[in-house]
This record gives sequence, structure tokens and C-alpha cells, in this order.
Amino acid sequence: MKKLYLFTLLALPSFGAFAQNAVTYKLPPKDMADMLLAKPIPAVSADSKGEWILLSERNSYPSVEELARPELRIAGLRINPANFSLSRQTFINNFTLKNIRTGQSYPVTGLPSPLFAGNVRWNPAENKIAFTQTGAKAVDLYVIDVATKRAVKINKKQLNTVLNPNLVWADNSSLLYRVAVQPVTMAPPEPKVPTGPTVQQSLGKKAPSATYEDLIKTPYDEQLFAFYGTSQLVENHNGIETAVGKPAINTTITLSPDKKYMMTRTLRKPFSYLVTANGFPSTVKITDLKGNTVKVLAELPSSEGTPSGYDNTQNVDRAFDWRDDEPATITWAHPLDSGRIRKKMDYHDAVYALSAPFSGQPIELFKTQYRYRNTQWGNADLALVTEGLRSKQLEKVDRYSTTANKLEKLYERNNNDQYGDPGDPVTVKNKFGRDVIYVSDNGTKLLMNNRTGASKNGDLPFLAKFDLSNAKEEIVWRCQEGYYETVVDVLDPAKLVLLTRRESQTDVPNYYIKNLVLRMADRKITDFQNPYPQLVGVSKQKIKYKRADGVDLTGDLYLPKGYNKDKDGPLPVLIWAYPREFNSASDAAQVRGSQSKFTVIGGGSPVFYVTQGYAILDNAEMPIVAKEGKKPNDTFVEQLSLNAEAAINKLAEMGVGDRNRVAVGGHSYGSFMTANLLAHTNLFKAGIAESGAYNRTLTPFGFQNEERTYWEDPKLYYDMSPFSFADKIKTPILLIHGEADDNPGTFPINSERLFAALKGLGGTVRFVYLPYEAHGYRGKENLLHKIWETNEWLNTYVKNAKPIETASN
Repeated sequence: MKKLYLFTLLALPSFGAFAQNAVTYKLPPKDMADMLLAKPIPAVSADSKGEWILLSERNSYPSVEELARPELRIAGLRINPANFSLSRQTFINNFTLKNIRTGQSYPVTGLPSPLFAGNVRWNPAENKIAFTQTGAKAVDLYVIDVATKRAVKINKKQLNTVLNPNLVWADNSSLLYRVAVQPVTMAPPEPKVPTGPTVQQSLGKKAPSATYEDLIKTPYDEQLFAFYGTSQLVENHNGIETAVGKPAINTTITLSPDKKYMMTRTLRKPFSYLVTANGFPSTVKITDLKGNTVKVLAELPSSEGTPSGYDNTQNVDRAFDWRDDEPATITWAHPLDSGRIRKKMDYHDAVYALSAPFSGQPIELFKTQYRYRNTQWGNADLALVTEGLRSKQLEKVDRYSTTANKLEKLYERNNNDQYGDPGDPVTVKNKFGRDVIYVSDNGTKLLMNNRTGASKNGDLPFLAKFDLSNAKEEIVWRCQEGYYETVVDVLDPAKLVLLTRRESQTDVPNYYIKNLVLRMADRKITDFQNPYPQLVGVSKQKIKYKRADGVDLTGDLYLPKGYNKDKDGPLPVLIWAYPREFNSASDAAQVRGSQSKFTVIGGGSPVFYVTQGYAILDNAEMPIVAKEGKKPNDTFVEQLSLNAEAAINKLAEMGVGDRNRVAVGGHSYGSFMTANLLAHTNLFKAGIAESGAYNRTLTPFGFQNEERTYWEDPKLYYDMSPFSFADKIKTPILLIHGEADDNPGTFPINSERLFAALKGLGGTVRFVYLPYEAHGYRGKENLLHKIWETNEWLNTYVKNAKPIETASN
């Protein structure tokens, strides 16, 4: 077992005298601690009849002691070796059933204690609810009977949820799931002495790869993966478990709509040392319900050979799926360009289908101009096909006529054009119990649910009728300004009965029944209370401003309770942001988010510090826009500077921000932004950089939305790496990183090496290494300490800062 540790490095007057001393966990001011530890608002799941909702409660954060429990890090997975499940899960700790019609709530009896529930699934009749219970030594399966409000354990053998925790209702009383084949005590022992070195080789075949964490590294890792990944599919009918097929390393098991066949994807050796389990060689096949092979669809190779470039793919079949509108028809896509999107072709993908009994030849359904993504099925003459290009930020949606076997373009838009997003089609259950597109007005219109509803006035979600003949929308309901209300579910699309979630700056999110046809008063069905009384009186507004080249920007400004700029003057400022790439300035300028949302505080939120007298500019837009035929990143640093200057100028003009006391911070790509701003500008008094990548040569096959490799443009990689300019970082910077970061590209060595460079160059830097934390931080002691560290850093170098000239670059 690893020892619990937390290193804080480089001595500062307010933090202690010795650079190398470890420190005990610290607590931030009480208001901040109470906000972090407040119990989250429950999640809500409703049945389609509008009769029952299931309320799922969870705790705020696990303890570091829980994070410190043993785990295996192999094949891109983090496995709990004690119970055949993944480690680092977020669990539900209580269930409540509520009758929507009567408003009465019922506790669910028979729940295990303590409850660590997940993978909640309603059965087709919506009178039973299955969930997994992850105990210290086993994962079990429980079913809640809605009529009796009682949960009962139904499994005999312990579940194996390592590769896929999905539970599948075969019918209203039968469940398919995977169980462990051997007890954990039979796990292969680690060799005391290796039998030889671990050897990898390449014999001239290209295999570009992302920089994944937690890969297989040794033959022993291979043995462990095979042991924990192997499971037995079983069908549980009224408590009796029957094995289906033989034990295998299955990642996917899906039922055909008529529930007579299954499609499975089974991993096979050789296991890769370069990609995660999802990229291992695999066999995709169709079986009957006893597990007998009916048709082998594909023998897929390792994904190691996938060519670099976001729209490139392997020259193999992919995207296997069942048609929802037919009893048992499987579909898949195949590249017509050998997987190379730059080949000049009229069509780049073809989609095929094969129907039961799967003994004939596949038929071609259609071809796509761009890379095929997915199909959403509807009635006998309607499906929606989505294709697109990530490199060009393009998305195209086609109407597919199942009788005419042809595609007709409905609309095409840039993925970043939020104003032009029509939303998602509302679905209903068909005779197979599958979700298919709802069609109204004699088959001429769709009902579209836009849960964002981006507009010049901020996000205002809407419901609209979409005319299939001309792609025009008629909005039938839109969120009222001053609120943020989304349609969670359309309970009755014909009568327009909706389940919505409504909130405002001061109103806690709660759920309502809305009837658009009868125009009845909305009926409130939950009554959640404010978990953050500390924020009552804090003001929030979405501010708009321009950067020097004319691009419009926005940000969410929070000001402390009781603040009066005429009386109190300009405040110290924390700007928190995350850069995004755009191919057009008009898309970059669109307003995103809503000032009418209720502020929900997570462990990574900067809003904590408004309680300490800071002005907070959260979600400050940092667009990186393609200019004059160039790619966005060609002017990355220049545009970061323009964005930052514009934000500071706006706050100063408003009289709420002191331009001489501004800090900048961010997480992941936001920390990459932070280090670059400190290296190339003298705008800030301090920086906070969490879990960042600072040397882009460590991600040589591309990063974020940059698909050029290091060898194609080494200067770009050098210029975008703040590590290259560490000697220019004179502004105090707080580096924070999880020692178990699992995100591709943000290896902890990034922070280690930047700290070493800044220390060697005489910079002012502090490095906080959070034990057992992955890319996102979860341990409550770690989060509380991180907030304390940041608060102390801001107080030392921003709130009580000397004139800005002393920290200039």
C-alpha cells in the first residue's frame, strides 16, 4: 500500500520555512469548506408515463482513505482488485420514490447499508428498477419493485463490471449481466523475480498513438487484465441465473430489438502496450440467446494502426449497431477512402445492413460525403443520419428514406455554431420498446428538444416543430428570460406534456410538469432547498466585451455579497478560463451559457473565492480563431493575450476590478493557457495551474484539437509550450497536479519538470502534488486543502500584492 503523502514545494513566507517539507492537510475558511461539503441536489429519473420519479442522492466527495485503497492501473483502466469493478466511481447513497400524481414520497426499503449504488435501469414496463451495489468484496444486483417500494438482491454470483457495467432487461422479469468466473483470491501472483526483460518492437509499420496513461507494460499486466476482464454472461429470470455462452473478455453485449439475438464484441490477444483496452484486437459477432455463434461480423485488428488525424480511421468495418425500427437488422460503416479523409472522393463512407437470419449478403444502405457518425431510426420511411468532419468542425444531418434508400440533406452547420443548432428529435417507444423518432403532422414534422437554446440573450432552451420539407423550425415553447428551464423528458409528445427542470440565480433547480396544450399552471413535483446559503446576496451577471481585433467575448462575473463599487472600490480579480478553437470569428462571438442558472459549486469551481472578497470572472471566453487561411493555433499566444487584455480592461472600465491585482487560472488546457499567459504577458499578479501539460513535445501526435504532428510543425510545438519560455515566467505560479493523473497528455511529469525549471531559474513557484488523485480531483481532504492553497496564494500575491511593476516579465 502506498503511503499517504502530499508534497508542497518551494518555501514562501506564509507557507513555512522549508521548501521540501510535507504539510498536514489544511482547511480553508468555513464558508468555503461548507460549500464544498454541501450535499448535492438529487438526480431525478422519471418513467415515461409520468407517474413515478426516482430520486437518487449522493454524498459530496469520498475521503482520501477511500481513494487510497488498492487499485490496478492496466489497459487504460483503473480496477479495484478486491471486487471485479472499477475504482474511483461515484455512487448513489439513497433512493426515494415519488408519485408524480399524488406528490407523495416513499423511502425504498431493503436497501443495503451503506448504499453504494450505480447503473440504474428501469425495466420495459417501468414497474421495476435494477441497480448494482458495489461492496468492499463484491458487486451485487438489486431490483426495486415500484409497487412495494422494496429492493431485493437477486444475484447468486458476484458481478464483474470491469469492462462494462451495463445491465440489460431481456424482458420485464429477466436481466442479462456479467459475473466473475473465479474468486479474486485466484488472481495471478506477481512474480518475485522477472523471467526476463519486457520487450517491444516495431518492424516498419506506422502506429501513431495518443499518449495514454495506465497501459499494459509487462507480461504480468497482461495476465491481470485477462483475469479481471474475463466474465460469464448470465440471464437472471426470477432469481435463477443461467449461463449464456462461455466466459470471455466481452466489452459490448446488445440485444436485437426482437430480443432473439445478441451482438457481442470480444477482446483477444495480443494485448497492446500502446493503446487502451478499447483498441485491442476483437471479434464482433451475432449469437443466439444461448450464446451460440450465428454470424461472425468482423475480426478487428488492434487500433495501433489507425492513421493520425482526427477524421482518419482504420480501413475496417466500424460502428456496428442494431436498427431500432426492424426486428433484427445489424448495420455498420466501412471507409471508401481506405480510412484517409484527405483522399479526394465524392463519398468517404458506406453503410451496410444485414438482417436475420444473417445468412445472406449485406446490402448497401447509403454513402456519406463526410465521415459517418450514427443513425437515429424512426418510422418505415424516416431515419436521420449524422456525418461530419472534426478537422473542419462540420456536422451534417441527412434524412434517409428507408424505402427509397437515399440520403437528402436536412441541414449542415459548424459544430461551434450554437445559434444554428436545431436540437435533438424527441423519441417514443416503438413496438420493440426501442426509442425511435417521433413524427407529427401526418409525417411532415419532428419535435425537436434543444436543451441549450443558445441565443444572443444567453441560453434559452426551447421545444420546436421541425418541418422536414424545408428544415424550418416553429418554436412551440421557449424558456422565459430570467430563468433557465430545460425539457428533461417529453412525457406525451402528442399532448405536449413535459417534465422540465427550472432554475434561476436565486431559485434552486426543481422539477415541474408542464402541459402546453391545456395551458395548465405548471405543477412543481420536487422541493429541493438551497445547499449554498453562503452565496445568498452574491451577484452574478454575464458581461459582454470586445477584444482589440473586434471579436465579441463574454464571461460570468460574480461579485461579493454587499459589494458597492462606489463605496468599496475595485476588487482583486480571479479570471478562470478554458481556451477553445474556432474556424470563424462569428461562431467564437456567440453568447454561451446563461446568467440565470443557479450556481452549483463543484470542487473545481473558482466561485469559492467570491466569499473572500474577490471578483470572479468564470467561463471567461478565450477563443482561438482561424485567421487569414491559417489554423487557429498558428496565432495561439497572440490571441490568448488579446482575450486576457479585453477581460481585464472590461472589469476595470466597470469599476469592479483592479487591473493591478488580477490572477488567472484554469484546469487542464486552462492551466496550459495560464502558464502561457504568464510566460508571454505581464498582465497578472499570480497564476493557478491545475493538472496541465506544459511541454507539447510530450504529445507529439497532436493535442486538444491540433492534429498536426510534432514532426510536421516542430516550431508550433515549441512556441505553444510554456516550458520553452520558463525563463520568462516571473509571475508567481501555483502548480497543482494529481499524482495519479489518468488523462492522455497531462502526465504529472509536466508539472514536475516545469517546477524544476522555474526553481532552477529562480522563479516564484509552489507545487502541490495531491495523493491518489486522477485528472479530476475527488478526495475531500485533497479538495479542501487545494482550496486552502489557492486562497493563500491569492491572498499573498493578489489581494495584498505590491504594485504590478515588481512582478513584470
